[in-house]
Amino acid sequence: MKTVLVTGATGNVGFEVVQHLKTRGVKVRVAITNPEQSKRHFDPDIEVVRFIFGEPSTYLPALTGVDAVFLLRPPQISNAKKFINPFIDAAKVLGVRAMTFLSVQGAQANPLVPHHAIEQHLKTSGLEYSFLRAAFFMQNLTNAHHQDILQHNDIMIPAANGKTAFVDVRDLAAVAAITLTETGHANTAYELTGSQALTYDQVAQILSQILGRTIRYSHPNVLQFWQRRYQYQEPIGFILVMTALYTVAALGQAGHLTTDTKRLLGREPITFEQFARDHASAWLPA
Repeated sequence: MKTVLVTGATGNVGFEVVQHLKTRGVKVRVAITNPEQSKRHFDPDIEVVRFIFGEPSTYLPALTGVDAVFLLRPPQISNAKKFINPFIDAAKVLGVRAMTFLSVQGAQANPLVPHHAIEQHLKTSGLEYSFLRAAFFMQNLTNAHHQDILQHNDIMIPAANGKTAFVDVRDLAAVAAITLTETGHANTAYELTGSQALTYDQVAQILSQILGRTIRYSHPNVLQFWQRRYQYQEPIGFILVMTALYTVAALGQAGHLTTDTKRLLGREPITFEQFARDHASAWLPA
C-alpha cells in the first residue's frame, strides 16, 4: 500500500488533504509539531509523527517508508533554503519518489516569495514534483484576516483596486490528493483558481449581504497593513511574504483565472458566495 506523508496536517489545507487521501486507499502519515496534542483530531488509522522543519532528527521517522509527500511551507518560515530545501534533500535520500508542493500563483516569476526558491530546488532534486500554484485562499479571510472582519468589520489588505483570483482550499486539497495518488502528474505545474476574480470591494459587498451587517474594504496602504499585523504580534518574515503577495494584487497581476481546477476536478470550482455561506459563523459574534 502506498504511503503518503502530509505536512501542515493541522492547517486548513493539510487537514483537507488528509480527508481526501483517506478515501483513496493509501496509508496516510501526518507530520506535526506536537503529536500528543494533535492526534485526537485524526482517526486512529492515521499515523501521527513528530516533525519540525529545521530539526533533521525528525526527518528519518517522518520519511522512512514514504512514497509521496504533500509539502506545505509553514507561513512563519521565510528562509526556504535553510529550513525547507534540506528536508527535500532528505526525502530524496530516504527513498521518497514524488512530492506535491503547495505553491502560489506566479511563484515561478516572483523571487520575492519563498515558494520560488522551493520550486527551483525541487526541479533539481531528482524527485518527481507537482506544483500547485494556488490563487488567494478564500479561507485566509476566516484565518489571517478573521479578526479584522469580526472585530472591525474591515478587510485590512493592501491590494488597492486590483482583482484577486480566489480559490477554496477544499478544491486545492482535492487536486492535491489526485496528484499524490494518480499517474500523469509528474513534473507538472497547475495554476489553481476558482471561477471568479474579485476586487476586495466586491468581497466586502458579498460578505455584507451574507452576514447582514456592513463589511467595508478600507483600502489600507502598506504602512497601515504593517501596523495592524504588528499589533497582532506576527513574525516579520510572515508579514513580508504577505506584503509581497498583496503587492502583486495591487499591481493588477493577481486576477488571472485558469481552468485547471475545473479540468482536474471535473466540476465547477466552489464560488466565493458559497464559501462565505458555508463559513458565515466564523465572522459572527459568539
